[in-house]
Amino acid sequence: MDSGRRACWILTGLLCFALFTYVGCESMSSSAPVAAKTRWQVACTTGMVADVVREVGGVHVEINQLMGEGVDPHLYKASPGDVRILETADLICYSGLHLEGKLADTLSRLGGRKLTCALAENLPKDRLLSTEGSFPDPHVWFDVSLWLETIEPVRAALEKLDPAHATEFAERAARYRQELQDLHVECKAKLASIPKARRVLVTAHDAFRYFGRAYDIEVKAIQGISTEGEAGVKQINELVTFIATHQIKSVFTESSISERNMQSLIEGCGQRGHQVARGGELFSDAMGKAGTPEGTYIGMVRHNVEKIAAGLK
Repeated sequence: MDSGRRACWILTGLLCFALFTYVGCESMSSSAPVAAKTRWQVACTTGMVADVVREVGGVHVEINQLMGEGVDPHLYKASPGDVRILETADLICYSGLHLEGKLADTLSRLGGRKLTCALAENLPKDRLLSTEGSFPDPHVWFDVSLWLETIEPVRAALEKLDPAHATEFAERAARYRQELQDLHVECKAKLASIPKARRVLVTAHDAFRYFGRAYDIEVKAIQGISTEGEAGVKQINELVTFIATHQIKSVFTESSISERNMQSLIEGCGQRGHQVARGGELFSDAMGKAGTPEGTYIGMVRHNVEKIAAGLK
């Protein structure tokens, strides 16, 4: 073989080796994300729902939360991106009881062909509070002893999705349940320190009725259960009269609700000669910023209890 042909064969061999190496690297690169994707995709509506799934599922779930801090679930409309998240999820978890009102049709449609878990709709009916409408009050997470009952349906849904890790899910669920039982006791003790006559909580909308029942607090609000309707002048004036008459010292805003009505309430009290203070901002339908203590369910509850206890004493 002359030197020219030999050089040609050598060059061809080198090119083939380079191509083989490139293709092999490309295959490894493209398969890496698939190999790394060992967690189940779980779509969650609110932060409270996502926290239960995170605590029970641990490293086996990847949570895609639709509603972040400051988002009002009563008014939330799904974007095309949200619909894609829901359609590609292995499991969809939502609170239910019509909390995610504008998402109801989408969730119902997907529920016919996907694994779903409506946490609050599994709660004992005799522990739910009624409303003037056709749905129970959906704000069940404000009673920690009630919200901890949503752990079991999440555990059951995850076991159905991933039977291989059923034991781990059960252990994590039991541990989280104990943490919430301890939190409930802590909240009762903290709020019991407020003199009985001062245990009146005035908030932006009527989300705290379960809280009031669980921790012996009288609850008043400007708006009703849902934030879809506007508060009227009559409602605000009636609440102004109540606050001035009972000499309520503090009222509380909410992170997911406009402060406009609360400002009108405070100004109305001032016109009656009663100066009422802002007791601070509470988390109601949304938790705090991710990565902060208030961005967890336990941290959110503790924040609210601390603010309320300090504002009413």
